[in-house]
Amino acid sequence: MSACLMGVNCRYDGDGKTLPQLPQLMERYHIIPVCGEVMGGMTTPRIPSERVGDKVMDRAGRDVTEHFRRGAEEVLHLARLYGAEKALLKERSPSCGSGEIYDGSFSGTKTAGWGVTAELLRGSGIAVYGESRAEELLG
Repeated sequence: MSACLMGVNCRYDGDGKTLPQLPQLMERYHIIPVCGEVMGGMTTPRIPSERVGDKVMDRAGRDVTEHFRRGAEEVLHLARLYGAEKALLKERSPSCGSGEIYDGSFSGTKTAGWGVTAELLRGSGIAVYGESRAEELLG
């Protein structure tokens, strides 16, 4: 699960976003908190980043793709160690976004796409859910 959804202050703005269903999810699942951005070596807080094609760029124009790729690999490594079959990740994130991400213009415009970590997990056979689908994991 994205660590920020567990209240860990690891988002780009230094905040967390505790998921209301967290207590129920913790009763049902063994949850591993992960943050692909932090695990890839980025600081908290950090300059916001968005996906632009196969790259991830921060708002200052720096290519931070390698941090995102390295973090995604670390998350996948942990998922494999624990035998994870599902991942609940922060929507629209350039790391964790599932099916919809910001378009790279830093204007708040959304587009179809996947975050780097979500894409890697999904391609490795792990079902990826955005936080708006948390109820599905409880049903």
